[in-house]
Amino acid sequence: MKEIIDFINKGKKFLNTAQHSLEIEDYDTCVSRSYYAMFFLVEAVLLTKRLSASSHKGVISLFGEYFIKPGIFEKDMGKALNYAYDERLVGDYGVGFLISKDEAEDILETARYFVNKLENYLMNWMKENNNF
Repeated sequence: MKEIIDFINKGKKFLNTAQHSLEIEDYDTCVSRSYYAMFFLVEAVLLTKRLSASSHKGVISLFGEYFIKPGIFEKDMGKALNYAYDERLVGDYGVGFLISKDEAEDILETARYFVNKLENYLMNWMKENNNF
């Protein structure tokens, strides 16, 4: 499914941008790109159940309902997505530079794990459903 592959590739690209932002000490952008990397992979995962939403909160809610509650992914992943969303709002809309280096590093590390975990799930799903 081309759309799923596109979301995976975009998520990976945003992880690279997040890493670059961390290296140049732009922690707000690092957190924002880390969150979006996670968000794109969640959108891809929702496609496996033919789900979509028109808002970030809607996407996060559907992920929780269809993938966290049933135990497909650990509860910590749902919490991590929500935390990254909240911190992204702080970094994008807060006045001044509010995200610390430690926060940015932690969220980027979490995003890498998250993206990898969802990518593996998606690759297996595509193989099982002959969409690869």
